Amino acid sequence: MVIAEPAWKLVIQHWILKVTSNAMKDYELKNIDSEDIEDLLVKVETSLDIKFVDDELVHITTFGQLCDHIANKIQLDNVEDCTSQQAFYKLRKAISSTLQLDENVVSPDFLLKDILPRQGRRSNVKNLEKYLGFKLNLLRLPRWITGTFVIIVLASFFGLFLNFEIGFLGLVFSIGGLWFANKIGNELDLKTVRQVAEKMTSENYLKSRRNSNAFNKKEIENVLTNLFSKELGIEKINLTREAKFI
Repeated sequence: MVIAEPAWKLVIQHWILKVTSNAMKDYELKNIDSEDIEDLLVKVETSLDIKFVDDELVHITTFGQLCDHIANKIQLDNVEDCTSQQAFYKLRKAISSTLQLDENVVSPDFLLKDILPRQGRRSNVKNLEKYLGFKLNLLRLPRWITGTFVIIVLASFFGLFLNFEIGFLGLVFSIGGLWFANKIGNELDLKTVRQVAEKMTSENYLKSRRNSNAFNKKEIENVLTNLFSKELGIEKINLTREAKFI
């Protein structure tokens, strides 16, 4: 799913400048480019099963307006139940079924490292994802490996100006190595079952519900707050309904 309409580019450029809080203190969105915004909007579409078209968000000026617009855009029955709780029950059942654990011992505060020991962790996560029907994205590389490859990429980029061939080979090696290493990353990004359920609720809202043909309109603002905070690095305290896109 790709957002490619010219009007989207205007909206994206419009949004990446700053967010103004209800206290009238400017909160700068530093180091954020149009691709970050585009990726965020695609994740919103995926999580809530909607599709943005043309210039439908051009009139949006506050975070509250955005939340209301998206909630009204979802053409499903509104049911006032708790999705995060349903996500936990769904995750608990997946853990019980794929990892042969008693459902009664899997609590929200159960540590992931105890459920997913390092040996066999990647295959167990894949089994969980297959059962749930969507990606959990729980695993990553050790940070020192990621940092090392990033340093090599930067050094190779600057090396292009000194010796093109060596710099180019360095880029190919580092980017290829980083891609391959990501395929075998085995570090857990979260600590508890509760955190996984919360991640499911934000990134796969409808698929985490007991009935994916209904939603809780009151929850949408919280889902969007979590996505904006995670993807753009904005503190949740700044994402009030009055926060303005300038």
